[in-house]
Amino acid sequence: MKLTDGFWGLRPGVTALYGQEAYDIWETADTVDGPGLVVTAPTKTIESRGDTLNRPVLTVTLSSPHEGVVRVRIAHHDGGEAPAGFELPGAVSDPARRPGRTEVDADRGILATGDLRATIRRGAPWSLEFTSGKRRLTGSGRKAQAWARVDADAPIDRGPVDLPGEKDAPRARTFVHEQLDLGVGELVYGLGERFGPLVKNGQTIDIWNSDGGTASEQAYKNVPFYVSSRGYGVLVNDSGRVSFEVGSEAVERVQFAVSGEVLEYFVIDGPTPKDVLARYTALTGRPPVVPAWSYGLWLSTSFTTDYDEATVTGFLDEMAARELPVSVFHFDCFWMREFNWSDFAWDPRVFPDPDGMLARLHERDVRVSVWINPYIGQRSPLFDEARREGYLVRRADGSVWQWDMWQAGMALVDFTNRDAVAWFQSKLRALIAQGVDCFKTDFGERIPVDVVWADGSDPERMHNLYAQLYNRAVHDLLVEERGAGEAVLFARSATAGGQTMPVHWGGDSTSTYTSMAETLRGGLSLAMSGFAHWSHDIGGFEGTPDAGVYKRWTAFGLLSSHSRFHGSQSYRVPWMFDEEAVEVTRRFTGLKMRLMPYLHAAGLEAARTGVPVMRPMVLEFPDDPAAAYLDRQYMLGADVLVAPVFSADGEVEFYLPEGTWTHLLTGERVAGGRWLRETHDVLSLPVYVRPGAVLPWGAREDRPDYDYLEGLSFRVFPGGEGTASVAVTTPDGRSETFEVDRADVTE
Repeated sequence: MKLTDGFWGLRPGVTALYGQEAYDIWETADTVDGPGLVVTAPTKTIESRGDTLNRPVLTVTLSSPHEGVVRVRIAHHDGGEAPAGFELPGAVSDPARRPGRTEVDADRGILATGDLRATIRRGAPWSLEFTSGKRRLTGSGRKAQAWARVDADAPIDRGPVDLPGEKDAPRARTFVHEQLDLGVGELVYGLGERFGPLVKNGQTIDIWNSDGGTASEQAYKNVPFYVSSRGYGVLVNDSGRVSFEVGSEAVERVQFAVSGEVLEYFVIDGPTPKDVLARYTALTGRPPVVPAWSYGLWLSTSFTTDYDEATVTGFLDEMAARELPVSVFHFDCFWMREFNWSDFAWDPRVFPDPDGMLARLHERDVRVSVWINPYIGQRSPLFDEARREGYLVRRADGSVWQWDMWQAGMALVDFTNRDAVAWFQSKLRALIAQGVDCFKTDFGERIPVDVVWADGSDPERMHNLYAQLYNRAVHDLLVEERGAGEAVLFARSATAGGQTMPVHWGGDSTSTYTSMAETLRGGLSLAMSGFAHWSHDIGGFEGTPDAGVYKRWTAFGLLSSHSRFHGSQSYRVPWMFDEEAVEVTRRFTGLKMRLMPYLHAAGLEAARTGVPVMRPMVLEFPDDPAAAYLDRQYMLGADVLVAPVFSADGEVEFYLPEGTWTHLLTGERVAGGRWLRETHDVLSLPVYVRPGAVLPWGAREDRPDYDYLEGLSFRVFPGGEGTASVAVTTPDGRSETFEVDRADVTE
């Protein structure tokens, strides 16, 4: 949201009052995090006693919820309820362990936490600097912090109007914003799963969950958190609409604004991007361990295709006959009867014996996923029950909020009502008892603001947070019923903290090379937002891919953390494209199964550190300038570089960092530190192993959840010295560490 008219002016209808100086600074032990600083920042430099009259001030509070993290709270009027923020499970609650240390003298106030220091200079102009050791990270300077009022008729974009009733809902009139400066060459990453350029400089980004597909500026997973190439991160602790101007209004600053009277944000120390993600996920929640079977191939019915048990059985028979192992079979929407979504009951016309069918699938060692959403259509047998008990979101007049998009008379489950959560879970519990192993938690973005929530939540703040409550209800149930290491979702929407409920997939793409590339950009952006596990619709969702797109996307999909064939109006089984597609699927499924000791270890690392399984190149090579903008390739774990092919002729351009890299499929050695252009047939792509890497190599190609220690070997790649310690953990939790001499090169 842009408020200014160039450097000097404001847009028509906008009034902005800036914190002009640190008038006074005092230490306190009473912040939410214990020790901290409180600063009075008048909106005029105080030159006489008279200047203190009729003068708004901003009250700025500094504290530390976690080592290496500074909380900044800017308040105009502080008498109302604070905007809803995010769960912070890593915030230190023990007074004896709180990390903030304060110091105030005649010139400044300092809050220190770990190596991170926030320094406020007394007097004018306003100056708040963040440093780590000898490194200056960023700062808030003159005209950075402001309280702004926007006239009702001002020509300012103050929010999306893509939801029913929202255009008539009361509009925010007041905002608080902060601006943090950008250094020369500094780059910004993250802000959720965004499908445009990986580097966010120059972009205007609204944190507002929307069902916009992968080809628009909208996003399903909006996260008000970014990572800077200078080795720090920023999380705006507001679950509502946060407007970011990343060098796009004040080109030397990142601006973020929220509605209301209070803005709270965290500055998170590095020094590397990995360290930033580690601290961020320590604060907002680490991704859990996902089951080994979830890394295998997921096969779907697709969306509007016709299917019954015979269709499902036929697909699995054909996959088995072609030696294509399926780990999970997914039933999309029409496992339930049309117009009844959601009633969580199998359509008896096509699935007359669901208990027997699920048992037969389990006998084939295939897990079962079913599609759900948080909406109850008017024809659903559950609608009257939910309305009667008060489990549905209501309007201000007490009526149930409904509309006719998606399902006729659709209503929303109110997950702010604990009884509604328990009721919703009870319906899913019956499916789990029946044999369902996991759920695709679709939707959760089309959440209106002209409603009243059971717990009194601010509708704007609940719009993004709804996805969190929805996914939490399902994930918690799976943990309760299946166990922590067996719980897994296939979720579309999320916000900050959503990484604690994996897996997430990229949403509705089209069946083209272009959409394949934008899908990858979304996944890399999400990885820089703290999400460790990610998938996408192999072949694209909308339309039917040609055989070339399908085969190239299959290789990409099976070299992602999670892999699912899924489409809209057409099936995605490989033989429907050509027999070469079958061969491609077999080759890359087998490769992924062999890599499982390595991939499972990457998942365990994510649970320990928050570092994602699929990683943007800049995350592994932050000191290599060439890695900064790379968004057509990635690291799968720490050691395997993947550059998907996005062209019909098989030509692909990619960058190898310094050292001698080895092609995983051919053994060819290539000198790095340069760009390469290669042409690959559909059975290959650039997949190179890092110099000196030691890959644990599994013995099986038929399933992902085997005993990795049985028949284990190690592939040792040139370029390293000394001994490598390689820990291999089996799906049942047995672990063994091996000392491997890098001199014994096997490749």
